[in-house]
Amino acid sequence: MADSSSDSVSVDMEMISLGGKEHFVRTSCGSVSVVVYGDPDKPALVTYPDLAQNHISCFQGLFFCPEAASLLLHNFCIYHISPPGHELGAGAISSDIPVPSADDLADSVVEILDYFGLGAVMCLGVTAGAYILTLFAIKYRERVLGLVLVSPLCREPSWTEWFYNKVMSNLLYFYGICGVLKELLLQRYFSKEVRGSPEVPESDIVQACRSLLEQRKSGNVLRFLQAISGRYDITDRLKKLQCRTLIFVGEYSPFHCEALHMTMKLDRRYSALVEVQACGSMVTEEQPHAMLIPLEYFFLGYGLYRPVQFTGSPRSPLSPSCISPELLSPESMGLKLKPIKTRVSLQV
Repeated sequence: MADSSSDSVSVDMEMISLGGKEHFVRTSCGSVSVVVYGDPDKPALVTYPDLAQNHISCFQGLFFCPEAASLLLHNFCIYHISPPGHELGAGAISSDIPVPSADDLADSVVEILDYFGLGAVMCLGVTAGAYILTLFAIKYRERVLGLVLVSPLCREPSWTEWFYNKVMSNLLYFYGICGVLKELLLQRYFSKEVRGSPEVPESDIVQACRSLLEQRKSGNVLRFLQAISGRYDITDRLKKLQCRTLIFVGEYSPFHCEALHMTMKLDRRYSALVEVQACGSMVTEEQPHAMLIPLEYFFLGYGLYRPVQFTGSPRSPLSPSCISPELLSPESMGLKLKPIKTRVSLQV
């Protein structure tokens, strides 16, 4: 496992740009990288990425856009947790170390909170990371203020997912981070529109993600894949959640049906759904602006706010008129949330 002294210059530049600092926390799952941004006296927002991702490849799009910075960094201190061995510059995890289960990874979140002296936190997770944080919220309800989940999972793998996971496991074991594996992962993350075609080049975000995937150690990715492939159904336990939940899902996400299922099983008084049109699973990267207004109204229920009045960005596909009026009503994102299916148009 790499330590902070082995980080490359490019990694340091990424962290310095927003004043982030990387910590390596000893947990029951081994050493875990946690990159902290912001004032530690502010409420904590904990993030957990999807398979083969870390905070740079999974959350940079959301946290680097100015509107999100004004909302998130103004209100929170950000704690980006990477799955074991997924941080930039990570070395290969020894095969002698047991592969953690999803429960083990959820329990390690508590160990990380205790290390930093944190109480109850806000959580933001994407797909596999959303499952880990949801499980964490179920097991440690007093430690979670709210859940923001992007293309989340709550059931055991479907036959389709099981097949894809099996193929990826074999590729990782025999061939490592090969071209076919990267294509399967990119299909998991992004819509066809941004992945490109023979006539249309792939977008910058896909190119950047492809490049970052090459830096992962195949054995480390395989361990996280095995953990998330062995997950169990937590549907019946969702009603026990004692926090508000905001779910985002891309219209073209392979896990779209999973997100809808989870939304139906949550307490409708305290949950809401935002469906983003023409988007894949990783809304945080593909259409981060689509998350801003729903997040702002979600956080208003906690007394948090954005310091600068929202004005439409010329780069943003989102304007207030694109959001259902129901979503903007005080009760929908305040003390009582409604299950709302909201489509965000790509038209400015």
